Amino acid sequence: MTTTQDTLRVGIVGLGIGRHHLRAYQQIPGVEIVALADMNPDRLKEFGEANGIPYLYETYEPLVARDDLDIVNVCTPNSLHAPIAIAAMESGKHVLCEKPLASTLDDAETMVATAQRTGRALQVTFNHRQRGDVLALKAMIDEGRLGRIYHAKAWWLRRNGIPGMGSWFTKKDMAGGGPLIDLGVHMLDMALFLMGEPRAKSVSGAVYAELGPRGIGGGGMQKQLVGAGYEVEDLASAFIRMENHASLLLETSWATYRANNDEYGVTLYGTEGGAEIKVVNYVPDNTLTVFVDVAGTPVDIHPYPGKGEGHLAILRDFVAMLRGGDWQGCVGQEGLARARIIDACYRSAAEGREIVL
Repeated sequence: MTTTQDTLRVGIVGLGIGRHHLRAYQQIPGVEIVALADMNPDRLKEFGEANGIPYLYETYEPLVARDDLDIVNVCTPNSLHAPIAIAAMESGKHVLCEKPLASTLDDAETMVATAQRTGRALQVTFNHRQRGDVLALKAMIDEGRLGRIYHAKAWWLRRNGIPGMGSWFTKKDMAGGGPLIDLGVHMLDMALFLMGEPRAKSVSGAVYAELGPRGIGGGGMQKQLVGAGYEVEDLASAFIRMENHASLLLETSWATYRANNDEYGVTLYGTEGGAEIKVVNYVPDNTLTVFVDVAGTPVDIHPYPGKGEGHLAILRDFVAMLRGGDWQGCVGQEGLARARIIDACYRSAAEGREIVL
């Protein structure tokens, strides 16, 4: 279906985070957005008319059934990732899916198996690895300037940041979990990407729901309500051992009594140096610090690598891969690796023991 000469035709399902996909595709030559689907008819009409997109659907099925699409972007609640992606790949489309890959490990495994069987590309949108500070640090690590990374800490912590009380985010069967699967998967991906993709060996996790069920920590975020109570965690922590003997401490919260901000980052400890990315309230400046010795003296280096391109870089690389015709290795494997760790975190918390992978 995809050739280097053809215009690639795209359908986007979900216009929450999907609006960022839409704007990114509009900056990539040779890509045409043909169809949109969203359950909110007002939002669907607004984006369709504003962007001149001809085909608008309030359910995903007719969009996926179109025979003139090359790519389907899945930007829906987590529980819909698997059915939409599987249907799209079964009908010959490539799929770019928002994080996480799926709301359950079983669904994630089925999605990857479908990509392998149908020969279609499946990729998860881990846009934070395309930050300028992450790419600059990754280049330094690949050059050997930090030595071997043997331990890391990754976190995304909010004081009041539950993304919509009573929305799909707080409904277990729609989201799959709380901040661990929502925010934690981003930080898990960032850490593993920087560490060189070590394989997880075991996971010990704990989750807590102390504030959300009491109506604390909403932070004023407005999402479409589905009538759910608070069914997921509001704080999670996990300790992950790798097969290469490295380790990772992961912590994430939507609501907890801490500094009144929204903060995320990664700290790396290497044999020849260390580094930290720290982002507070999404301010893009002065986020990266590198710790090294110069002539036996501790030195802190503050590179200024620029903002990075986020979703645009992910989508542009995905399009370039399809145009190149070699997508056979792109079957969602990184998304599945993260899903296995997230699943082990939840199982460890539920069973009160370490989970060996």
